[in-house]
Amino acid sequence: MTKRAIIIGAGPAGLTAAYELLTRTDILPIILEKSGDIGGISKTVNYKGNRMDIGGHRFFSKSDRVMKWWLNILPLVESADQSFTIQYQNKSQVVNKQNGTAADPDKVMLIRKRLSRIYFLRQFFTYPISLSLDTLRKLGVGRTAAILASYINAQAFPRKPEKNLEDFMINRFGKTLYELFFRDYTEKVWGVPCKEIPAEWGAQRIKGVSIRKAIEHAIKEVSKSRSSDIAQKDVETSLIEQFLYPKYGPGQLWEEVARQVQAMGGIIHMNYDVQHIEVSANKVNILHAVNSISGDVMSLEGDYFFSTMPVKELIANMVGPIPPNVHEVAAGLQYRDFITVGILLSRMSSLDKKTDEWKALELKDNWIYIQDNNVKVGRLQIFNNWSPYMVADPKNIWVGMEFFCNTTDAFWQLPDKQISALAVRELERIGLASAANVLDSTVLRVEKTYPAYFGAYERFGEVRTFTDRLKNLFLVGRNGMHKYNNADHSMLTAMVAVDNIAAGITTKENIWEINTEQEYHEEKKVAEAVHQQAKTIPSIT
Repeated sequence: MTKRAIIIGAGPAGLTAAYELLTRTDILPIILEKSGDIGGISKTVNYKGNRMDIGGHRFFSKSDRVMKWWLNILPLVESADQSFTIQYQNKSQVVNKQNGTAADPDKVMLIRKRLSRIYFLRQFFTYPISLSLDTLRKLGVGRTAAILASYINAQAFPRKPEKNLEDFMINRFGKTLYELFFRDYTEKVWGVPCKEIPAEWGAQRIKGVSIRKAIEHAIKEVSKSRSSDIAQKDVETSLIEQFLYPKYGPGQLWEEVARQVQAMGGIIHMNYDVQHIEVSANKVNILHAVNSISGDVMSLEGDYFFSTMPVKELIANMVGPIPPNVHEVAAGLQYRDFITVGILLSRMSSLDKKTDEWKALELKDNWIYIQDNNVKVGRLQIFNNWSPYMVADPKNIWVGMEFFCNTTDAFWQLPDKQISALAVRELERIGLASAANVLDSTVLRVEKTYPAYFGAYERFGEVRTFTDRLKNLFLVGRNGMHKYNNADHSMLTAMVAVDNIAAGITTKENIWEINTEQEYHEEKKVAEAVHQQAKTIPSIT
């Protein structure tokens, strides 16, 4: 009898697990997705032909395994202006626009240039902040001197131990630069002071970035020509110059993965909310899910269970001998929610203070970080610059204004029209567009976008100890592990979980190690070492 793996969630981790099981084992994956969409927060939302990428997803990884995986799903499109060295796929897999060799020319990866900047004092600064002559000129002599003095002081007298995110950032950038470019935006994202966020968040999200790294990168930029290697192995992740991107946004890739999973015999049930998970004898035995549309109840037994649902909900839905402390910690886990306001503009523009006129503004940025505590918006995306195919009419500009909040906030409860109006006012206030150029807008709410590293998180190890004890349960993905993973990290957790199953490895330590090492290269070593071991193991029947 074929073994079955029940997978909760059709996001990157859940779909990766299903794909890996189908291509490397004889285990049948059955996915239960709560919503009606594929991709989780990596889905693409289509509004009147204008596509929205929730939070922005650069398809770049230091893991060769992940890069090859992506390009196996969507091949690279090659054009005259993209003469990059591609080491992840055979030349025959590359789609050429001119000769039409693609089976489907719409199902492709593009190579995109990365540009992210900080908008501060109505001027643009590189992101992450660099100590270029342009930056120093914009900051002025006084601020520059204060930054250097503060940085020297931080190196001479570092804060040890690093108790919180503020300590972490000041040790790497100095207090002045931290207060100018890091504090306000970070506190917008999380809604709490940096002193209340553990240093672990910085070690995971901005590892490898520092003044020293910024200087080294600036020197390299001056001393060598632009790299043509998409791998960018010698570049910190935050400093990459180019990345892959699906023609129609991230959801396109995951929709294609879902299609292939079903074509290989995998099963995906949409609109099924998992509500009861029966646990006994150190294993998960059966789960029950309700269809949010029909009300039908589905009960599924499985040999293996993968969970990408928020840990808070997973534990709350478990029925069985669950220790009271585990319930307590899981119930206290916190999340940060997210609202994107899509604004369609006839053009972006800046206000000329001398003439009091709005002049056309052409921006190439993917993201713009708003370092201004007088507005609520935290970041802007210009979707056209992720892919020109994200906007229905290329003459228009399609902007995503990102607001970080909680579902309990008054802002979250406002009607869509009021949120859109506020977003337009703020866009005009910061001087990047005139309200007169607004053609349309829409509001998108996303719950539990970011698992928080405060609240009950300091006791998360108690939850992990319990779930690791459930032999056939694998927590994977961002919310599944309550870990602020990027999409590639989430995929690697699923890949390594399948590696372990295929190799008969019972430990889950290597899954938790993904994206915890200070050096990103270690993630690849962990994942690929197990992958090589798993290759020698026969398929499970």
